[in-house]
Amino acid sequence: MVSSGLRPQRADWRRNHERLLAAARPLVARDGAQVSFEEVAREAGVGSATLHRHFSSRRALLDEVFREATERLRRRGNELLGDDPGTGLLTWLEELTVAAVETRGLSSSLEADAGDEPSSAAGCHGVVRKATVRLMDRALAVGAVRPGISPDDLLALVTAISLSTEKDPAAARRLLRLVFDGVRP
Repeated sequence: MVSSGLRPQRADWRRNHERLLAAARPLVARDGAQVSFEEVAREAGVGSATLHRHFSSRRALLDEVFREATERLRRRGNELLGDDPGTGLLTWLEELTVAAVETRGLSSSLEADAGDEPSSAAGCHGVVRKATVRLMDRALAVGAVRPGISPDDLLALVTAISLSTEKDPAAARRLLRLVFDGVRP
């Protein structure tokens, strides 16, 4: 009897946790690391106490939002390895730019707040770079990318575009098209 009483609590806990993260994602995209903890609770339709039971601090919430975004990028990078090499790389760059906008300011904020603890932001760069290198190598092998362009060049361009077009998706797409034109042979 006790075990059946625990199952709904666990399911309820998971449901609330997912609601909080779902509410936090667009708010983080809009407000960055300064997202209101209380607004997340309101948008999720839960009380402040529920939010605090799931996330002891704003940093804990931001860290999980960032880790989720990194995991989505890791999976997406692997999926794109099955696409046409040129298309896969360009799709990756576009999706990477969108992810950078959606998690704006989190990387530097999490690293600054990490202290002696490992930051989820530290692992993100490795995930992103590994996927970019793999996709770039495939694109170079089939001549879909000009020789002489490095994965770090592409990552720098994505970073610059995401920072400079923070609230202007049309400008981000326009600049990405320019990058694509310069990357293709």
